[in-house]
Amino acid sequence: MVRDLISAAADAGAVRKDVPADELAGYCLNALGAAGQAASKAAVRRLIAITVAGLRRPD
Repeated sequence: MVRDLISAAADAGAVRKDVPADELAGYCLNALGAAGQAASKAAVRRLIAITVAGLRRPD
């Protein structure tokens, strides 16, 4: 499901296309899985920000 969402977003130009959608999905799921071990809400916010940055298209 996440891979399909990322693929659709890439096709729409909303996220990067230089990395296959299945690899980006794995990256996102693993990064966000770490949020379950985060020590604070601020740490969760940082993990989300980093994950979103990893999806952004390179300029």
